[in-house]
Amino acid sequence: MLIDFFLHLKQRGLPVSVTEFLTLLEALQARVVAVDSESFYLLARTTLVKDESRYDLFDAAFGEYYQGLAAAPDPLADLQRALPREWLELLAKRVLSAEERAALEKLGWDELFKRLEERLAEQKERHAGGSKWIGTGGTSPFGHGGYHPEGIRIGGPSAGNRTAVKVWEKREYQNLADDVELGTRNIKVALRRLRRFARQGAATELDLDATIAGTARNAGTLDLHLRPERHNAVKVLLCLDVGGSMDDHVRVCEELFSAARSEFKHLEHYYFHNCVYENLWRDNRRRHDERVPTWQVLHTYPADYRLIFVGDATMSPYEIIQPGGSVEHWNEEPGAAWLKRMLAAYPRAVWLNPVRESHWPHSHSLRMVRELMGERMFPLTLDGLGRAIRALSRPS
Repeated sequence: MLIDFFLHLKQRGLPVSVTEFLTLLEALQARVVAVDSESFYLLARTTLVKDESRYDLFDAAFGEYYQGLAAAPDPLADLQRALPREWLELLAKRVLSAEERAALEKLGWDELFKRLEERLAEQKERHAGGSKWIGTGGTSPFGHGGYHPEGIRIGGPSAGNRTAVKVWEKREYQNLADDVELGTRNIKVALRRLRRFARQGAATELDLDATIAGTARNAGTLDLHLRPERHNAVKVLLCLDVGGSMDDHVRVCEELFSAARSEFKHLEHYYFHNCVYENLWRDNRRRHDERVPTWQVLHTYPADYRLIFVGDATMSPYEIIQPGGSVEHWNEEPGAAWLKRMLAAYPRAVWLNPVRESHWPHSHSLRMVRELMGERMFPLTLDGLGRAIRALSRPS
């Protein structure tokens, strides 16, 4: 089992060596840790992974390999355990028909917060499965684990409907890996079409053709000619949506990010969630502490940068048009205002969307963002990437 695990890690691109694997076996034989899955995971990560930037890749490979390998629990032992409270609460979750879902009302922005304030003042205990109180598994617009076409998720996991207009919890996002080994070189080839080489600056490189021609004209007397070094003059500002519905598209976004890092010498990247607001960030692990004001970004990079947004544009419309509409914080200005400012600063801009183009008409927010982008939204496919590159290559 452990040999197959070792080979599986290598197949997933982790640079684990035989020496590190032998160290893991020696630690297990010496019983350095207790015999349980959590302890083995920590020991394996410590011995096999030497670079913390690869922890995410190891976690994914570990979970992929050991999923389903754990021994089935003893049914007699299960009878002796108390059932988790969360499990009992989720039993109350209703499976709604299409008619029942259509009957639930959208309250509107002001009415939604008014009712939440009333519930907070009135409710004195936990609640589950209802249609009014703040709870779990019901049809109330407040709580989590249930269904409502428009509400505020308070703690806990999403039920998968993704209709909340606010989420009151601290969420953590992971950085996109910039060293993903691409399954295809086509993304790199497509991005390469954007590159425009120019010779600028001081003469630092021998111009062989001009030197030969000049020497010939001088009847064999050496005539050296120098020229500026050839380099990629294209500058790219990449803004990546992370978290929420974008978790479904991590792989393709990592492939794009990795390709862009290898193809462009002048590449700056920032993260945002759903829509751009007054702050962006460079590192998702420190996004609450090290935010970069969007105004600072606009004043740092000149207008010759190409601006590329990457996101599914799937969110509540309030996040685009409403002050305070951000799902995570209270923004003084709507997302549309900041998006327009960025487009004004960087005229050559596109939006790459990992959602299939055939699904775009079904999302109100996606249509709004596409309109704000002046229809310069393209699917994150090879054909869409080619169209986006042609749009970015046009003179501003």
